Formats: sequence, C-alpha cells, structure tokens
Amino acid sequence: MASTALSQSFSILNSHTSISKKRLENATPFSFSPNQTLNLSRSRIVSTQFKKTHKMFVINCVSTGNDGTSAETPIELKYPAFPTVMDINQIREILPHRFPFLLVDRVVEYNPGVSAVAIKNVTINDNFFPGHFPERPIMPGVLMVEAMAQVGGLVMLQPEVGGSRENFFFAGIDKVRFRKPVVAGDTLVMRMTLVKLQKRFGIAKMEGKAYVGGEVVCEGEFLMAMGSE
Repeated sequence: MASTALSQSFSILNSHTSISKKRLENATPFSFSPNQTLNLSRSRIVSTQFKKTHKMFVINCVSTGNDGTSAETPIELKYPAFPTVMDINQIREILPHRFPFLLVDRVVEYNPGVSAVAIKNVTINDNFFPGHFPERPIMPGVLMVEAMAQVGGLVMLQPEVGGSRENFFFAGIDKVRFRKPVVAGDTLVMRMTLVKLQKRFGIAKMEGKAYVGGEVVCEGEFLMAMGSE
C-alpha cells in the first residue's frame, strides 16, 4: 500500500514540476515505514511538493502506531491512587485525636509494631493556613512533626503489639530537620519506624521521615510514652 501511494505521488509531481526523469532516477533511494516521517531531502522541490500534496497522508502515518491507536495516555490515568490499608474511620478507632488535630488521612502500609506509612492531604481549607501565612500558605513545621507522631501512634497503639489504644505522649524530639516547605496542594507521605521499645516503661523510640513527591521534607527521631494518664 505504501509503495502504491508513493508511485502515485511521484506521478502527480512529474505533471506539476520540471524535474526530469533522469534526475528522479539518480535520486537516493529511501525506505518508508508507517511509524517514520518521510525523508526527501535530496530534492527540495520534491520534498516540498510531496508534503503539500500528501500532507494528510504523512500526518496519519506519524500519529498512529502499529495497532492504529495513539500510545499517549491521558494524564488523569497515569498515576494510580495510594492503596488503603486503613481508612479514616479505622484511624479514628485507634487515635484519640479529632478535628482540627487529626492529621492523618490514610494508612498505605502497615507492619504491626514495626512501621507504618500514611498520608496527609494538605489543602487550602486546613484551618492553620489563614494565619500561616495569609499571602503564602505553608504548613507549620510543628504540625508536620505532630502528623508524623500520630503515624507513630498507629504503629504502637495496637493490642497485638502490647499497645493499649489509649493515649500516648511526646517524651522527646531529636535531630528534627525541615528540608523543604510543604504547601497547600501537597500530599505529605510519612514513614515512621520503631527503633527501640521498652515495654516495662512504655517508652518507644522511633525514626520518621516525611516526603512530598519523593523528596524528604522533614525528618527526625521521636521518643514517645504510652499510658492512660
């Protein structure tokens, strides 16, 4: 089909141009496939006339693949949603926090007594943005630390690992660093990992990192105490 189309194209060109038959015979041969654009640079006139006469034919060949469909995927279909290991209702059954201080929306990975990964969807409707800051909404660093601590609570406040599902408190925060600002529209992905647990005293040492778009925005070490008072 491609060779037939090319033969017809050169017949049309011969009737509209002054190119001699000898010049066409001496032209450099070329190959053509439906997924490639035509290269007729040996003759500027032939290339120009061919594109004008058969412009639609060339475009169709370039824009379609072997199966006749476009390989481009719409952007809304490229990125799958985070998995749900615990939804907000399950989180509320474990954590004592409530609005406006419940800062975990979903748990996407959970290893009881070992680690958890959770997300916080940062939106302009969060109640801290009107004051921090009105002209440049940035999530306060202390609230990033609080959100990470709540993920740590999800790791520890589980009956299967000795947790009481009651309250837990900060006992210490060390080596906290804020790498980049977190703004409205970001998804804060937080990983908390248990480093050491002293069951006798109800003290847990954890390491945490928070990410936005795969880049670390906050990290630190957390010391937490579990208890009912």
